[in-house]
Amino acid sequence: MRVRAVRSTLSRRVAAPLSVLLVLLGACATDDDPAPASPGAPATLTNCGTPVTVAAPPQRAVTLNQPATEIMLALGLADRMAGTAYLDDAILPEHAAAYASVPVLSGKYPAKEKLLEAAPDFVYASFHSAFGDEGVGDRAALAGLGIGTYLSPAGCPKPHRPGKLTVEDVFAEIRDVAAVFGVPARAERLIADHRARIAAAAARLDGTRDVSVLWWDAGTEAPSVGACCGSPNMIMSAVGVGNAFGDLTGGWADTSWESAVARDPDAIVLVDATWDPAAAKKAFLARHPTLKDLPAVAGQRFVVIPFSSTTAGVRAVLGVEALAAGMARLPDGAGR
Repeated sequence: MRVRAVRSTLSRRVAAPLSVLLVLLGACATDDDPAPASPGAPATLTNCGTPVTVAAPPQRAVTLNQPATEIMLALGLADRMAGTAYLDDAILPEHAAAYASVPVLSGKYPAKEKLLEAAPDFVYASFHSAFGDEGVGDRAALAGLGIGTYLSPAGCPKPHRPGKLTVEDVFAEIRDVAAVFGVPARAERLIADHRARIAAAAARLDGTRDVSVLWWDAGTEAPSVGACCGSPNMIMSAVGVGNAFGDLTGGWADTSWESAVARDPDAIVLVDATWDPAAAKKAFLARHPTLKDLPAVAGQRFVVIPFSSTTAGVRAVLGVEALAAGMARLPDGAGR
């Protein structure tokens, strides 16, 4: 599990958002989004600086990484999926039945030969490592084989990153994917639901507490924390709490425990992963000679969030809900 953890975590840290320009050349579906029996109109888009032309809504897509897979399933597109690969957690329960109908090509990234055996017409990935040496090959090579590609805006290479990831970037990705597959109305329904849930979650806090949150992702010698511009900050901003390390650049940044003590956060988010469980993080903090006396540690002001709920995808709303609910449950003293 550790190899998997390193790959997923590193790919997230080098990932950052991208504003994606999508221009549809004609309508692909009606407002009710019926599945078209015949190919729709072509779509042209620029994604992570890569021009992509899709002649018709893909029928044999392959998804790589959990966020991409679950966005497809949430849009009701399991019947357009020829394969999938690389989960970090069990699929969301509401999508489990649909997911079971999709061939799993590999536990991690499939070899390019394995990918091609599925005869895909489109490959959709969340992390740019999917199109790297350890993945299925670069996007230009796939385009040369007539296979379209899309990379999540949160996973674009550095030259194409926008300043700061927000939930609007996640919604833009959902719209892009729905447009490519000709189901735009499904995207709008999903986004409306998520907007309402995020608003309800944020409303659990009164908005008057000046709270500072340390988001601890991984690492004990040099802790990796949520910085200014990635998914952790996106979730904290949506809830309305402060980021203790929001002045650091990037999505995640390595810092020191001395700096954490100096910043004295009101609460600590513990990312819970099978390879780095929240329980182990709590135990480390409790036995550390300095950290055990940090008020947030001594007061057990922890919020545990599952790893997959910290990524930019349909689970982002779960991350927002988990953080809001956790902050609302904290004992007195979590705000100042």
